[in-house]
Amino acid sequence: MLAVAMVIALGGALATSAGAATSFASRLATCRIEMPTLEHVRGHLTVATDNPVSSPWYVQNHPANGQGYEAGVVYAIASQLGVARRDVTWVVQPYATSYVAGKKPFDFDANEITFTPARSKVVSFSTSYYDVHQAIVALKGSPIVTNHSPNELRTYRYGDLVGTPGLAYITRYIHPRTKTQSYSTMAALVAALKSGVIDALVIDTPTGNYMTTSQLVDSNGNPFATVVGQFASTSDHYALVFQKGNPLVGCVDLALATMRANGTMTSLAKRWLGAYAQIPTITP
Repeated sequence: MLAVAMVIALGGALATSAGAATSFASRLATCRIEMPTLEHVRGHLTVATDNPVSSPWYVQNHPANGQGYEAGVVYAIASQLGVARRDVTWVVQPYATSYVAGKKPFDFDANEITFTPARSKVVSFSTSYYDVHQAIVALKGSPIVTNHSPNELRTYRYGDLVGTPGLAYITRYIHPRTKTQSYSTMAALVAALKSGVIDALVIDTPTGNYMTTSQLVDSNGNPFATVVGQFASTSDHYALVFQKGNPLVGCVDLALATMRANGTMTSLAKRWLGAYAQIPTITP
């Protein structure tokens, strides 16, 4: 009798799962029909990001080539929503103004923007498309490269970009004894690291790796900085940003859920972000 009950229960679960999948597909099909009425510019999916943009999120500062993790996510979403590649239009939106209140000249922004409850009061967010791991970047030869126990991490001078998860991570988890310096541009942050004003910065692992291999290099292309290590993931995540109340959010979330279920997100992460799993994990 127990075996029969288990079979019945399993059959019911499968039927429920199949029904949910059918409902899911039906809702996504409705989104495809409604897309022209949801788009900022009818017939085009208008996507914003910053200029310049960097690897591994985008490649060669050219989002429309579809190369890089975020570009790949955007074009996969477009495909799920029935938008042809040629109908995806890219516009420039500075990072610092992407999540402020007001009308948006785009459908959504894809620019490593972290969801926060405060920001969600003035803009709408999609579900996560990347769960953030923060990493420490420092100059080679700096004591932090080899001495980074939790107590030692508190003794260094840190700097980071205003409004970034790296800055929040320093405050929330590292608790340095010296006040963390805030910078409004990446150029200013890099200059502070190079000049020794700060000992280290905290940034998402892929961007940190890009900095140490492509930005923090000498005239011969040799890196003079390194990724010390990365921290375990927290609840921080990157999400697409929409004008507050934009009904397109629901359709994009359906597309992202489909991409998670069919392996698209895993495939994109493996292609563009897989190498970063080898960076050692350290404890704040």
